[in-house]
Amino acid sequence: MDPNTGMLIIDKPQGITSHGVVSRVRKWFGTRKVGHAGTLDPMATGVLVLGLGRGTKLLTYLVGAHKTYTATIRLGSSTPTDDADSAPDAFAAPAALAALTAERIGAGAAELTGDIEQVPSEVSAIKVDGRRSYARVRAGEDVELRARPVTVSAFDVHAVRPGEEHWDVDVEVTCSSGTYIRALARDLGRALDVHGHLTALRRTRVGAFGLADAIALPEDPATASAPELLPLAAVAARVLPVAALTPNEATALMQGKFVDLPEAPPAPGGRWAGIADGELIAILERRGGRYKSATGIAIPGPGAR
Repeated sequence: MDPNTGMLIIDKPQGITSHGVVSRVRKWFGTRKVGHAGTLDPMATGVLVLGLGRGTKLLTYLVGAHKTYTATIRLGSSTPTDDADSAPDAFAAPAALAALTAERIGAGAAELTGDIEQVPSEVSAIKVDGRRSYARVRAGEDVELRARPVTVSAFDVHAVRPGEEHWDVDVEVTCSSGTYIRALARDLGRALDVHGHLTALRRTRVGAFGLADAIALPEDPATASAPELLPLAAVAARVLPVAALTPNEATALMQGKFVDLPEAPPAPGGRWAGIADGELIAILERRGGRYKSATGIAIPGPGAR
């Protein structure tokens, strides 16, 4: 197997884009085939899941995973980007700030929990008529994004630090893919009539992978030894139910054939990790009671089509 095939969990440092992390990892491992499962803003730190080589095929099954973040929300002002990457441009009235309480903040967070409709931040990568929203905003255009359904499973307030000009609120959020924590900060501030923006953000978990799985990104990949990658079979087994394959079944799947797998466990998502002899062969789906490769991972042998 290609030594540059596998998964890598990076603890992204502040001040670098997710694309910048990919670029650095390409140099680190000497390969072009690197992708990531879910962008982090330059201001944010934490878990960034990357696939290398054939591992990029597995990213599709990680992008939609629920994510957990710790964050600090500043109540009392808002910014054009809804975070600390731009200067505050609107401020709370002193009376409104004086009326804040920890109980009101907690109630406001509770109102933003569950299945909600969220308008993403205008300075985001969402495309509007073929162009990124942030590019339109920076060009001086007015952008109006539509609300999208997202799920905020938890929006827990851990600490509240009152001040004369602002209140800082430490929170932990678990949410569906596509949720903007910046937008939660903005919307909490609006609901409390004091404005709000994000001053710190750290992603602590992507699906089955947390900070304990993450490694640091070297400043200079040319001088750092590349670590061992996580094997695809091990990663897939943490994400999907495993269908154990015999060598003959593995060969048949790699040749595009259907197989019978009576011992396959239940799969609520309709996908299985097909593994034979410790190698991830394919992501499987069921069709008409039989199983077929939905995404081939292993390299097909002779006779494949």
